Amino acid sequence: MIIGMTGGIGAGKSRVLQILKDRYKAFVIEADQVAKDLEMPGQEGWSGLVKIFGDRILCPDGTLDKNLFSNLIFGDPDALKKVNALIHPLVWERIRQMSETSRADLVVVEAALFDENSRKVCDFLVCVDTDPQIRIERLMKNRGYSREKCLEIMAKQQDRESFVQLSDYVIHNNGTLEEVEREVAQMMEKISASASGHGSQNGEDGQEGVQ
Repeated sequence: MIIGMTGGIGAGKSRVLQILKDRYKAFVIEADQVAKDLEMPGQEGWSGLVKIFGDRILCPDGTLDKNLFSNLIFGDPDALKKVNALIHPLVWERIRQMSETSRADLVVVEAALFDENSRKVCDFLVCVDTDPQIRIERLMKNRGYSREKCLEIMAKQQDRESFVQLSDYVIHNNGTLEEVEREVAQMMEKISASASGHGSQNGEDGQEGVQ
């Protein structure tokens, strides 16, 4: 079974992922790390980016110049669209390959957002949702961010409603660890029942009874 998990910054995805690791022996794949791997010299993402933008985006050692590249696409919707059109399908294809070769019964893919490629790979999509004020407090405490920086980052991310609407199941992470553990357990029961009842078909049939 492959579960895709998302949520805004500070929502507490790491807490839920740890529960799934500890209690359900989940194999966790971080989409952001997969993207970074694909942007290493010689990888498909790296080659594609060089083809689009030229070798000006490279450091002398051939690695991607992250600062220059970020500045290049910042505020340029067309450039960002090209990057996403290249990288996102590559990331999800690599995730599919990793999932198929994993021996784990449960694979959880942590991603910053979902798109059409997510449904092709994941049986269920899950969102970790937390009240904005709690997210801000966590970020200020755990990362040392100012309130202004928290609000700035949150404003740039996909809005909370979009996360929820795209998901089959929502985990509310506003309370204690025990409360979240109960929510995860309930989610897994419903997902397992849905999967066994309808068959695992990349989310198309899995949406029934999972909300």
